[in-house]
Amino acid sequence: MPELETTSLETELSLFKYDNLERLPSQYRDLSEHERSKRIKAARDELGDDVLVLGHNYQRREIVEHADFIGDSYALSQRAAESDADYVVFCGVTFMAESADIITDDDQTVLLPSMEASCPMAGMAEALQVDAAWAEITAAAPDETIVPVTYMNSYADLKAFCADQGGLVCTSSNAHRAFEWAFERGDKVLFLPDKHLGENTAHRLDMADDTAVWDPWDPEGKDADEVADADIVLWEGYCQVHERFREDHVTQIRDEHPNANVVVHPECRREVVEAADVVGSTSTITDTVADADAGETWAIGTEIHLANHLARWHPEVEVIPLCGDACMDCNAMRQIDPNYLTWVLDGLREGQERNVIEVAPGEKERAAVALDRMLEI
Repeated sequence: MPELETTSLETELSLFKYDNLERLPSQYRDLSEHERSKRIKAARDELGDDVLVLGHNYQRREIVEHADFIGDSYALSQRAAESDADYVVFCGVTFMAESADIITDDDQTVLLPSMEASCPMAGMAEALQVDAAWAEITAAAPDETIVPVTYMNSYADLKAFCADQGGLVCTSSNAHRAFEWAFERGDKVLFLPDKHLGENTAHRLDMADDTAVWDPWDPEGKDADEVADADIVLWEGYCQVHERFREDHVTQIRDEHPNANVVVHPECRREVVEAADVVGSTSTITDTVADADAGETWAIGTEIHLANHLARWHPEVEVIPLCGDACMDCNAMRQIDPNYLTWVLDGLREGQERNVIEVAPGEKERAAVALDRMLEI
């Protein structure tokens, strides 16, 4: 599966889905940090509590310093739902803003500073593609009930699909509970789009030998017999940031820093997770460093901006990126440039709503069912 082509196609589909796309005007493209900070502050002062700015953990410093809340995707959506703000400016990626639109009130409007901030992993499991695969997978095991479970990192239409088929949504923290919920209601689980989180969850449930991988891009990667024999079918998808981590990175860190602890995200490869000291969501990673004793060393196996934030927020702890200079930022999060945030806030100040994320009503209702089922667990 060519990564660049997948990312490009995923972005094109996102732009097609939201026909209210606006490009950044030329006068905003070369703003200095001082000028945009001044304009953002002026807009925030004028808008007051009518606007809420959310910053994902993977955003750069110039974004999170203007955010009312910083956190992982669903926690930020919950913050939006709990607020009385008329406008929610979500500095994340498309699927996150969709989730916020699903769970916020109808009189709240969600905006995404740049419509090009589209998660490549979410684009590896488009609903139409999954619908076609579902027909093949269910045909391979006609006498068994298959329950789909989709990671939060997916589009609203895929969440709605899972609801239609009796499935639910999960986060990286509750994936094991979602699997257990699904097995109480069916014989097999189809987990998508992240095969690494799925594999790590299978290991947690002592079901590592009961998995098969379904590769929709490879005709030879769709083995009906393997699907029939497996209890967990993993979609061939992954996070481009977390897949870069290798077991060698952990080995090298321990050689260079003998007293270092390693914390990684469960979207990492299985061998990396096995080599780490702590595994968890971005919230878990953040809490781990926050709770560390002064003088401890923690190597962070996730997106580089969060590692940088933690080093800045906790100078008493030595925080180092797990893969050093080879660590990368999220190319989707990178699209949320501070100049875009300035432009969107200026628009609200002028009475203009730019880059509104609005999930279709029927799709929103069905996706909410999948999210509600997650909340049950």
